[in-house]
Amino acid sequence: MNCIQYSRFGAAADVLTLAQMPTPDPSPGEVLVELSYSGVNPSDVKARGGTRPGVTKPPFDAIIPHSDGAGRIAAVGDGVSAERIGQRVWIWNGQWQRPFGTCATHICLPADQAVPLPDAVSDQTGAVLGIPGLTAAQAVFGSGDVTGKTLLIQGGAGTVGLLAVQLAKWGGARVIATARDAGLDRASAAGADTVLNYTDTDLADHILAANGGAPVDRIIEVELGRNIDTDAQVIAPNGTIAVYGSALDMTPTLPFGPLLFKAATLDILLIYLLPKAEREACISRLHGALADGALSCPVAQVFPLAETAAAHEAVERGGRDGAILVEVQA
Repeated sequence: MNCIQYSRFGAAADVLTLAQMPTPDPSPGEVLVELSYSGVNPSDVKARGGTRPGVTKPPFDAIIPHSDGAGRIAAVGDGVSAERIGQRVWIWNGQWQRPFGTCATHICLPADQAVPLPDAVSDQTGAVLGIPGLTAAQAVFGSGDVTGKTLLIQGGAGTVGLLAVQLAKWGGARVIATARDAGLDRASAAGADTVLNYTDTDLADHILAANGGAPVDRIIEVELGRNIDTDAQVIAPNGTIAVYGSALDMTPTLPFGPLLFKAATLDILLIYLLPKAEREACISRLHGALADGALSCPVAQVFPLAETAAAHEAVERGGRDGAILVEVQA
């Protein structure tokens, strides 16, 4: 099989190399997936760049990056029904705590990590459902039904944010999103009821005004360190702040008093560690929204396998209007 791999940390162009490896055979309980697309996420470029706290060298001698992807099951191991051969699937946790991820023409992994892809859903969309899709679904629905509630989605124009806006509206919530520049229009087009510029100095006042003066029930937060003061001002008593990022400030200072007297819940999400029942619930939500035509997964750019370094660089630059994919068979 063809693949991209790295053996040391560094810049994408310096460490990512095109290689060939024997196509693996599935072990008992596994499936072999012939991949079509691999999704590139910020966590992938941080792992390759060696920027994860406390990690000084790659955990394996050679790593095929990326955890998300989509394709078709080509073979099954013992204990897996042969009826799954030929089934279109999308992948989650492809490279989590494993050396070989989805940036290859093939991957072997446990059968439940290859989720049947609905017939009407494209492989490109499937390659976005792993980290961005599951994160958005858990951030929106992690405490249950959102019908009639008001959700604030900080960073509503990012890949996760856009999916969260759509899922929240599909779930019956009122949505206030923050963005800036062209992202304002993207978040609005995704269905947000109100879109605010997150650079406004009086953002908290605007958020409350957009909700008729009332605090919001739930916040989906992409930058905890930068936004926690605003979040503490606008969260409702017993509300939840569902956090999936804080890249600009990894050691945030919390305004404990305001959070305490709201009895606010700070729910930190790491989608790789989502328990089985919660993951299955998120998958069901994603498939339901897709079946209802309520979820679109925008793709900003697709790169061939040999140009995976450029795909990593595109993620690092930020400012994207959709996901970055690698077409692994190209």
